[in-house]
Amino acid sequence: MDTKLIWLGMFVGSAIGSYIPLIWGGSVFSLSSVLLSAVGGIIGIWLAFRATRY
Repeated sequence: MDTKLIWLGMFVGSAIGSYIPLIWGGSVFSLSSVLLSAVGGIIGIWLAFRATRY
């Protein structure tokens, strides 16, 4: 179950991170979207990891 939650955190975090450039009029396929997707995925993994430890 822990692994599934971490995968879910990565998926949701990267999806949210890739849509953030749309706020300032950017594209989903821009470089900033790719970078923020990676950052969001890492944050999602970290949050899911923290949630499985409690």
